[in-house]
Amino acid sequence: MKVIYKRILITVICIMMLSTFLSFEADGQQKSETKFNMSYVYFGNSSSYNDYVDNTKNSLDEISPNYFIIDQSGNLSLTSALNKKFIEDMHKRGVRVVPFISNHWDRTLGQTALSNRKKLASDLAEVINTYDLDGINVDIENVTEKEREQYTDFVRLLREALPEDKTIAVAVAANPFAFTTGWKGSYDYTELAKYSDYLMFMSYDEHYQNSKPGAIASLSFSEKTLENALNKVPKDKIVLGIPFYGRIWKNNSGDFQGKGVSIKQIEELIKTYKGEVTFDDKSKSPYAVITIREKDPKPKIYSDILTAGTYTIWFESEESIKHKLELVQKFDIRGTGSWSLGDEGKNTWNYYKLWLNGCYFNDVEGHWATDYILSAFKNDLILGMTENTFKPDESITRAQAAVIMVRLLNYDAYEERNKSFDDTLGHWAQAEIDTARRNGIINGVGDNLFEPEASVTREQMAVIFDNLLRERIKSEAEVNSNNVFPDVTIENNPWSYESIALMKKHGIVSGFEDGSFRPTRTLTRAEMTVLLDNVYGFIGR
Repeated sequence: MKVIYKRILITVICIMMLSTFLSFEADGQQKSETKFNMSYVYFGNSSSYNDYVDNTKNSLDEISPNYFIIDQSGNLSLTSALNKKFIEDMHKRGVRVVPFISNHWDRTLGQTALSNRKKLASDLAEVINTYDLDGINVDIENVTEKEREQYTDFVRLLREALPEDKTIAVAVAANPFAFTTGWKGSYDYTELAKYSDYLMFMSYDEHYQNSKPGAIASLSFSEKTLENALNKVPKDKIVLGIPFYGRIWKNNSGDFQGKGVSIKQIEELIKTYKGEVTFDDKSKSPYAVITIREKDPKPKIYSDILTAGTYTIWFESEESIKHKLELVQKFDIRGTGSWSLGDEGKNTWNYYKLWLNGCYFNDVEGHWATDYILSAFKNDLILGMTENTFKPDESITRAQAAVIMVRLLNYDAYEERNKSFDDTLGHWAQAEIDTARRNGIINGVGDNLFEPEASVTREQMAVIFDNLLRERIKSEAEVNSNNVFPDVTIENNPWSYESIALMKKHGIVSGFEDGSFRPTRTLTRAEMTVLLDNVYGFIGR
């Protein structure tokens, strides 16, 4: 009898899920958007750019390659990195290609370009349309307040010259202390924001080449940058810059002060020379001290000037980047940008998208279902077991299913002790289970029991989703063996066979690498997030 009761419970739950999902579509509600993430790509061979993007594990929305340069007359020139095949490949991945144009800190060149802004804007628009690019990222640096109006007018001309669906972004100096002169004074945040899709705040180089040693971007520096920006720019147009590099200073020497080094190279230096890393709690940034001895192998970078001696390297690590990503949630800004792709640490993309979106589950970083878990979390369908753990490989329980249903229907959960199941009194999910029962969503298994910690199997979930989607499938009466997994047969799985076949055909369920479905295996929390995502996709067809 318990098996019958459980199947009735599953059927009731699936009907409620169907009505809820369909109401989402009918009301025009969308799945929650993730925060924006872009990165510049400048160093390395352009033939490696595809690999750089693929290494981000679907974390990147936009890439800004080095396709444009300004010649000595202030006119547009194209670099050898411009590649139509790469642009096509990125579009297939859903990544927008928005190249940057820069004067590379040459003040005279920047001034000349801004004086030639009408022609430069027109030429850029033509090339962007010709090569099916997605916009332009303006990165003219080291001009002054004297060029402020010209700078704004250049961006205005670009907005007029380009279709609305083309992105216009401007990389602007971090200005935590609201300076109005010099390089920082060249940017009129308020006016630039009127003509731009977003401003990318270069909140790094707090300490720089030939400065005293220190953090590249302390947390307070980044935070003050955003606080000042929010006084002038809408939060949905603010992108926080994240440095994928550090700087190296030779101790007790006037030589080699503050040269830039990628995080990837710094990790190699620390490993090769057994460097000691310290996390500075005040700046929320790490630094490493390495000693190169005469007998040691020469460094792979700066080998001609990284001579014997002791060096201090300030850089960005997983811990410091995570602190900065938390600012995106704190200030609810558009997202992040980074300089530059390919220079990041080896573990960066295991955590980046999660932390960017306020999902701080340590046990999900690098997991195969990361994107699905993030989607379910962002849509409040499945929360974590604790603030920092999701336990993706644990089984979904009946109590958790009840909680998911109550969240889906946005019910206020409260306990009714006189109407509770005997085995849910004092249970962590009692309020949700009582609420689900009160609203006719669930039944027990008999004898006023619910068995809240019992697990749901993969074939039971296939039946749930078959019932959920049956009205949309309708004509699928005939099932052939090509639709079924090798370990699913009519003889062994008579009550779930057709459901598994139909759900496989419509992409709701899938098997393991060996082709099996493993119908009696319990469904994990990670697998549940995939099913929820697949159902969203099916309903949206």
